[in-house]
Amino acid sequence: MTYDAGGYGPAGFPPPGYPPPPGYGPPPGWQPPGYGAPGYPPPYGGPPVLKPGVVPLRPLTLSDIFNGAVAYVRANPKATLGLTTIVVVAAQILSLVLSLVPFTFTDMVADGLGEDEASVQVIVGWVASSLAGGIATALAATVLAGMLTVVIGRSVFGAGITVGEAWKRLRPRFWPLIGFTVLKMLVFLVGLVLVVGIIGATGALTTGVVAFAVAIPLVLAAVLAAVWLSVMLTFAPVIIVLERRDIVTAVKRSFTLIKADFWRVFGIWLLAAIVAQFIAGAVSIPFTLGGQIAFSASATTASAMLAFALFAIGGAIGQIITGPFTAGVSVLQYADRRIRAEAFDLVLQTGATAGPYAPADSTDDLWLTR
Repeated sequence: MTYDAGGYGPAGFPPPGYPPPPGYGPPPGWQPPGYGAPGYPPPYGGPPVLKPGVVPLRPLTLSDIFNGAVAYVRANPKATLGLTTIVVVAAQILSLVLSLVPFTFTDMVADGLGEDEASVQVIVGWVASSLAGGIATALAATVLAGMLTVVIGRSVFGAGITVGEAWKRLRPRFWPLIGFTVLKMLVFLVGLVLVVGIIGATGALTTGVVAFAVAIPLVLAAVLAAVWLSVMLTFAPVIIVLERRDIVTAVKRSFTLIKADFWRVFGIWLLAAIVAQFIAGAVSIPFTLGGQIAFSASATTASAMLAFALFAIGGAIGQIITGPFTAGVSVLQYADRRIRAEAFDLVLQTGATAGPYAPADSTDDLWLTR
């Protein structure tokens, strides 16, 4: 075997660091230029992604968002499931009491009025009490989502929080959050009244065929507008809590963040809603069947009360399971949009560099904007 004059090895092989000639295998220890020493991984792909909490601090994928919405519950069950149970049970009890009020006075009303008048009064009272119960449930859900937003904001950095601390953080933002919810409900109510009024006026002034022809596209347009507005307002409660903004500014900022990536936000929002409804419906099936059986068994006040109680229990269990997940998806979608639109991951990484020994509330101000 002959060697090159330079002492680089067998004749025909180039100096170290260069690829072997065609038809020859690489000499021992040879690596392409730019690679590290033997035994170390090649320096491609960049540094590892920082993940101090429930999600990596980079643009989030669908799996990141859904997994994070479940992981923060597992990381802090007392402040999520415990808090959700307290709020949901209280709201369901209030809603149940309001729904049962008309049945409590059914016999009294029937004694003092004729049967037709009693029926009308009971129906009106039932509708009014159900509406009041729905409003109470919506307000309770808003408070719950606000407190869970605080929990998720800490969970992104791997920090825990108690129920008392979550309420302390939410308390200054409580009334703006309630005000936003009331205004949102009023907007949807006014839209509903307008649609019903237009259809009713058309039916009174024209024939039923014309009213039907007007109602179909009008209802479809109203549904699409309601869905669009719901999606565009998704981040407003989160902004009110984490960025500590007023209602008007939060609404404008929610529109600004979402309009550039509406379809992605809408797709994740819709998928999360479908998953939540499927799970809630599945866990409440036994109680729903029991309530329907109680209704059909006998037309008495006691059976109606039992049916409503079973419906309320099933609804409460479904909300306890799905409430934290839905809130988690909203907050993590908001964080993802800020990362994509504002390079917010760099801000989050500065907070994560403090490490696990930093005060838990030291990262709360990172969510603020100028």
